Amino acid sequence: MIEKIFELSELTDTTVFYGINNNNVHLIKNLHPNVRFSARGNIIKLAGNEGDINNLFSIIEKLEKYCIDNNTLSEDNIIEIIKGHEPVEIKFENLILHGVNGKSIMARTANQQKLVKNFETNDLLFAIGPAGSGKTYTAIALAVRSLKNREIKKIILSRPAVEAGEKLGFLPGDMKEKIDPYLQPLYDALQDMITPLKLKEYLENGTIQIAPLAFMRGRTLSDAVVILDEAQNSTTMQIKMFLTRMGLNAKMIVTGDTTQIDLPYQQKSGLIDALDVLKNIKGIARVEFDVKDIVRHKLVQRIVEAYENRAARTSK
Repeated sequence: MIEKIFELSELTDTTVFYGINNNNVHLIKNLHPNVRFSARGNIIKLAGNEGDINNLFSIIEKLEKYCIDNNTLSEDNIIEIIKGHEPVEIKFENLILHGVNGKSIMARTANQQKLVKNFETNDLLFAIGPAGSGKTYTAIALAVRSLKNREIKKIILSRPAVEAGEKLGFLPGDMKEKIDPYLQPLYDALQDMITPLKLKEYLENGTIQIAPLAFMRGRTLSDAVVILDEAQNSTTMQIKMFLTRMGLNAKMIVTGDTTQIDLPYQQKSGLIDALDVLKNIKGIARVEFDVKDIVRHKLVQRIVEAYENRAARTSK
């Protein structure tokens, strides 16, 4: 009898791999009665004769790859792989990645697809458009995919903490509690793509970092996808500071809506300034979303159109 250890990759979500109440582990054990199988954390120990262990080791490699690629692993998937069959996968055009429970995260509109395409060939992208057009969601999906594909080591998400109606000093709690409401939309997107335990692990070990824009000063951001959301609420100096943080093997995506600026009256938006200063520079792409890209409730598109129509009338 020999013993062999299989170490699951840090990209493997053990909650998904082992299954609810370790159902996947029990299934694998039952299908391989001649191998002693134990799993704890990211370590799987196998004991038995060499032929049986090598066979199960190879199967676990295939199961892990399927789990990472699809963010799901069902009992049917396990049985198919053990039988030597390739699990049936539904291929979706414009699929970015599989989210929690195998949810398909796709580029659904022409401009979302354009953002995905430009991400492959540019290191800095501006995604501009109205609320609900999917610009931030698509950007975060691209970052998560890059992390899963080991193209980067971390994801950094940032937003300006603009005081809109309430002063930070009057909000309850410590600094983290004061700024978390500004960052909640970023957490919401991540929770669609990464299971809670894995997301908690990434946040705790710094693989995913979420911070206000002011916290970016003095840093060099390398081996990362860095996203600045709601950039219309940054000042000229802030966005210049942010853009010059770019390090080696880094990509930046700047998202914003130039019609929803919450800066103090007469203070120029850094996003509008950057779009003007950086136009026509090689390596920088710009994707402009519009009301046709809105993928929230159908009323959101009508609301945006109504406000745009009123603005057009009053500007005449």
